[in-house]
Amino acid sequence: MASQTPPVLGLHHAAYRCRDAEETRHFYEDILGLPLVHVVTADHVSTGSTSSFAHVFFELADGSCIAFFDLGDNIAAEPSPNTPAWVNHIAFKVPSLEALDAMKKRLQSHNIEVVGVTDHEFVHSIYFFDPNGVRLEFTTPVVDDAALAGYAREAHRALKAWNEKKAQQVRKAMKAHA
Repeated sequence: MASQTPPVLGLHHAAYRCRDAEETRHFYEDILGLPLVHVVTADHVSTGSTSSFAHVFFELADGSCIAFFDLGDNIAAEPSPNTPAWVNHIAFKVPSLEALDAMKKRLQSHNIEVVGVTDHEFVHSIYFFDPNGVRLEFTTPVVDDAALAGYAREAHRALKAWNEKKAQQVRKAMKAHA
């Protein structure tokens, strides 16, 4: 009998580089309302490298965290040169359209540029950047559980259709460059 994959219980944290831990704390704790719950400082990395850092954790209501590494050099992470700025982002879920609107107003009151509300059919979202250039999203579902279950039932079919379309595009591009 093959062993079953153990369950993945949830997200513990996602970690990113930050320019300044205090600037990041102010944004995530004072503006977004995520409490600072843990700070790890060290001069050695788990990989064996020597590097001084502070690793700061901000907790979401479900117990998961968003975390950042301040490497002590006041340098922010550089965006990927081959990826559009809108691709890599972190989406935080809020409970309602009213909460989404409240977060938009709160961000704007702190002079943070906000894009949206964007209607994605199954969710409505707003987009903005943190002080480190990390693109963030607040989102709230606008469909019921039955619709979400339908998306789940169709997910493999939709991915297969995408893979077929992508393969055609790649073949076409290869012929054009041949």
